[in-house]
Amino acid sequence: MHPILFEIGSFPLGTYGLLLAIAFFAGTALAKRQGHLDGLAPAAITDLAIAMLISAIVGSKLLMIVVDLINGAPLREVFSFATLRAGGAIHGGIIAATAVFFWKLRRGQGLPLRITGDALVPGVALGQAIGRLGCFSAGCCYGTESHASWATTFTDPIAHAFSGTPLGIPLHPVQLYNTLANLAVMVVLLLARPKRAFHGQIFALYFLVEGLGRVITETWRGDVDRGTGWLGWVWLSTGRLTGIAFMLLGLGLWLVWSRHKETK
Repeated sequence: MHPILFEIGSFPLGTYGLLLAIAFFAGTALAKRQGHLDGLAPAAITDLAIAMLISAIVGSKLLMIVVDLINGAPLREVFSFATLRAGGAIHGGIIAATAVFFWKLRRGQGLPLRITGDALVPGVALGQAIGRLGCFSAGCCYGTESHASWATTFTDPIAHAFSGTPLGIPLHPVQLYNTLANLAVMVVLLLARPKRAFHGQIFALYFLVEGLGRVITETWRGDVDRGTGWLGWVWLSTGRLTGIAFMLLGLGLWLVWSRHKETK
């Protein structure tokens, strides 16, 4: 709704960027609190979170570029200032951040893999929820046309210029749907933690419920250039495909780790 929060001289402060920063600090604070319950060093959590943030930004933009190229977008549009300003494809960020998570812990960070994963993912879900508010403010990741009482109509030309957001048309506020879904994921993870049967269970559960939530909320996404239609009768967007992949990953981790409950 407000892509530019305010301007300092000729420098615009984007609402998305500010909310992304808030998301990082809030998510890291929650991760450190969860890690403290298992005796993890707060400084090590912060170092890991910074590395994952950088990789998430790069990964989200890379996946967005790949999808645009697959869909035949002109190179001058793909590699443009608008691409730099755009938020990117969030699951590309999660994939990259997850890869860096495993890589850094394998290098020896004094953080047990499964316990650290359990500590991080509630903060990841919280960060995603806040980040989606940034998407709503910027107008990106917009929804399909809707005439529900809660539909949102975007009017800012900047949103259309950077994200192709339809103006003057009531749309499903799917960004807010995703915020609610991510908050629900966080609550599920926090409630499940005291009942954790094995280390890594909360980490695996995150991928299961995050993937399921994304598969559902993709129903109302309106940026149809992300569609693939690989199965013909089922419209599979990048988000829905990665959501399914997340569910399979979570299920795999759950099945493997539940058999080795004594290992951290």
